[in-house]
Amino acid sequence: MHTDHGRQYTSSQFQTVCRRLGVVQSMGRIGSSADNAMAESFNAALKRETLQGANGWASKEACRREVFRWIVRYNNRRKHSSLGYQSPIDFERDDEVMMELAA
Repeated sequence: MHTDHGRQYTSSQFQTVCRRLGVVQSMGRIGSSADNAMAESFNAALKRETLQGANGWASKEACRREVFRWIVRYNNRRKHSSLGYQSPIDFERDDEVMMELAA
């Protein structure tokens, strides 16, 4: 999990929970936003498109379902201008074909 150096992420209590759950923490250099710009953009889109102004979900199960539904859409149907207006999965499939042809 990539985060900034906020107090909530660097606390020993949070780090203990991460270790117990098998979550590997990642943090960039202080003062550099370049390394986590993509993660922040992804997280902002996830929050904006799933919560749509709400403060949270009714339950953990509702949260899991909505996030799963969003990720499937994000990877399979959402078009990205930086990928030539392809979905991420289509871009990766095309990349695999190109790598096979190049090999």
